[in-house]
Amino acid sequence: MSVYSHGALLRSYRVALGRGDPGAKLWQGDRRTPEGRYTVDGHNPSSAFHRALHVSYPSAVDVARATAAGHAPGGDIMIHGLPNGFGWIGRVQRLSDWTAGCIALTNPEMDELYRIVPDGTPIEIRS
Repeated sequence: MSVYSHGALLRSYRVALGRGDPGAKLWQGDRRTPEGRYTVDGHNPSSAFHRALHVSYPSAVDVARATAAGHAPGGDIMIHGLPNGFGWIGRVQRLSDWTAGCIALTNPEMDELYRIVPDGTPIEIRS
């Protein structure tokens, strides 16, 4: 994951993603990470994971795609640290995609990102 400000690269992080099949999220429960343009629309300091930034998924396009397939689009997509109490795992978490559709970083990385990314920040998720 790369973080930019005014076109300049600020930081890059290696992340773990959803463990679903390759490709963009199609509907709730597919364990895929959404792809597209979204915003960070909230900070959650009391998440079940070490800090969390809420992603504005689903967009109108995401809702239409899931509905056409007969499914709910889902939601609750976050950029977050490790599950509370498991910070000791650290960088090992990057060895596999393990989330249910979110984007995961180590706890120190999440502390930094949480501090520098304000609500309303546009993001683009792509593989």
